[in-house]
Amino acid sequence: MKIMRKAIYAGSFDPLTNGHFWMIEQGAKIFDELIIAIGDNPDKKYTFSLDERLSMLKDVVKGFENIKIDSFCNKLLVNYAKEVGADYILRGARNTGDFNFEQGMSNINRDIDPKITTVILMPPREMCEISSSLVKGLIGPKGWEKVVCKYVPKAVFTRLISFCCGQ
Repeated sequence: MKIMRKAIYAGSFDPLTNGHFWMIEQGAKIFDELIIAIGDNPDKKYTFSLDERLSMLKDVVKGFENIKIDSFCNKLLVNYAKEVGADYILRGARNTGDFNFEQGMSNINRDIDPKITTVILMPPREMCEISSSLVKGLIGPKGWEKVVCKYVPKAVFTRLISFCCGQ
């Protein structure tokens, strides 16, 4: 009997970056089932609506047979993982600050549910500076498109152009 390895990779994905996509690719290789879940916090202001972020995710992960897309609102990630039957939470650490934060969250999650394991991956060096906040901060000045296109998947870039230019 084969044991299914089911994981959650969660974030706001506002917008999805190449760093997120790298994590998705790795998670799809490591786990039998990967649920990419958008955590929606009602107190947080997002650039893109939940529906827009879900749509971008669906566009980017076409072709991955072991990936499901979902969202959750106002819940602890570890409790959401338990609800959907995931034994793993996939997280990324771009630098020591991220690692220290993720280590602390992993410890808290383990206190809440010791059966759920956090797996932390470190992206390649060329992706360590990419974040959704960085991408959003680059949008606007003349020529931003030539810079931002390097940091997001093509389907996301197309949405950013439409969003920013009203096309």
